[in-house]
Amino acid sequence: MDGLMDLLAEQMEYYRQQAAEYDQGWFREGRHELEPLARERWYADVAEVERALYEFGPTGDVLELACGTGLWTRHLARYARQVVAVDASAEMIELNRARVPDAPVSYVEADLFAWVPPARAFDVCFFGFWLSHVPAGRTAAFWTTVARALRPGGRVFLVDDAIAGQTDGEVQERALNDGRRFRIVKRQIRASALKAGAATLGWNLHARVTANGHFIYAHGIHTHPDRRPVSEDK
Repeated sequence: MDGLMDLLAEQMEYYRQQAAEYDQGWFREGRHELEPLARERWYADVAEVERALYEFGPTGDVLELACGTGLWTRHLARYARQVVAVDASAEMIELNRARVPDAPVSYVEADLFAWVPPARAFDVCFFGFWLSHVPAGRTAAFWTTVARALRPGGRVFLVDDAIAGQTDGEVQERALNDGRRFRIVKRQIRASALKAGAATLGWNLHARVTANGHFIYAHGIHTHPDRRPVSEDK
């Protein structure tokens, strides 16, 4: 257990330190730059997920988990009545605030592995590029947290990497621009396993991979709130 706690603490520190350069990876800048055709395919997949989110319609009161620098908060805020954005990194939250300065967004700085949802209920829960950072042994508890945060009939939308981390292991090493290296949890998320595992936890998800294979995205509802959670990977 101490080993896992140390790993999760290292992961949290990595994202604190990486906050200022996080967007370089998303916009394919600096050391993340792609050749023209690869860049075109990347942005086509980004547009596909953004279009899917628009069609999903994240309206009402929206909870965003692991909100990061606001790359998705900016989209959620266009449709939501109110967004509550949660992240463990004060540095990420600061950048998020700057990206959506006049939006109806409030922030909570909290470790999602210890965070307890507020008494209020939400219409939508969104999390981008977070589920792959949750250890397999903690996925059931995470999905239970999401279910508890939603009102009856509430919906979920998620997006994650589909091709980053091709091994079956959970730990990857990541480097910052200055060369410092950190260990993080990074699990492979596959559409079939995601749907099947979520179903054992009472979720009905529709999942697919983007046309060029960069991302997996899914949306759905919690259909069996009284079902006892079991691990996604059993």
